[in-house]
Amino acid sequence: MPSTNPRHYDAAPARKTAFLGLGVMGYPMAAHLALAGHQVTVYNRTSAKSTAWCEEYACTNGPKHAASPREAAAGAELVFCCVGNDDDLRSVTLGADGAFAGMAPGAIFVDHTTASAQVARQLHAAALALGLHFVDAPVSGGQAGAQNGLLTVMCGGDAAAFDAARPVAMAFARACTLLGASGSGQLAKMVNQICIAGLVQALSEAIAFGQNAGLDMQQVLSVIGKGAAQSWQLDNRGQTMLEGKFDFGFAVDWMRKDLGLVFDEARRNGSRLPVTALVDQFYADVQKMGGRRWDTSSLVKRLG
Repeated sequence: MPSTNPRHYDAAPARKTAFLGLGVMGYPMAAHLALAGHQVTVYNRTSAKSTAWCEEYACTNGPKHAASPREAAAGAELVFCCVGNDDDLRSVTLGADGAFAGMAPGAIFVDHTTASAQVARQLHAAALALGLHFVDAPVSGGQAGAQNGLLTVMCGGDAAAFDAARPVAMAFARACTLLGASGSGQLAKMVNQICIAGLVQALSEAIAFGQNAGLDMQQVLSVIGKGAAQSWQLDNRGQTMLEGKFDFGFAVDWMRKDLGLVFDEARRNGSRLPVTALVDQFYADVQKMGGRRWDTSSLVKRLG
């Protein structure tokens, strides 16, 4: 659920929306839409989650849940989505029960799934053929960012569709940027994941090194966090890594899925990613340790 801290919502006119996928990210993202005054119809593969969401936000604009993506999307000006992977995304967009079948001409589908650039381009083309719009819009900021309405949204697609969707998406974002044509948002998210993989491994090695050297690592992290070594990972995961807490945030299984997308794209565009490939294997080690659902900062456990 969203943070209980007061959240300022930009003054965007109330819109009729749908949200498909109520996982750890989608559930609070949809809630921020409702709390910002938008009409929201939700769909989730497990219907009990949709029912629970509607009960929790019953005081906001009469939220509804639908039995299919098509039903949820019917009459919506904007359809937001956050599901697991390419196949999940196809299942909620295409076919007789898919969202595209229920959307009116001119409606906009905004996909927050971390998926391939290829599927984004395919669905963009499929949407255009139906008179619809499709924006690929993966997010960064993790579960905490979703709960606090402070996600960073990386978008690809047509400028007009982006411009129409952005004011509504700002209900759960602190930044929402168009980076290019269809697929560009997904490619930017891959850049993001490459950076994170290297940063978390470096932070893990630094913590293990400092502990082995007998340093007070709480003090050390506080000091170096004020200098050139400062990063989001250090600020938000350094202390929890020291405490051995990995039951929150972005799971190792999800990171390996995302890195698989990175490697597929790298083979297509000729990129060499030696460090990222090594860290991916380290994440495989964490999975073997039983850490499939641990936070990605659990890389440090390999070094303990």
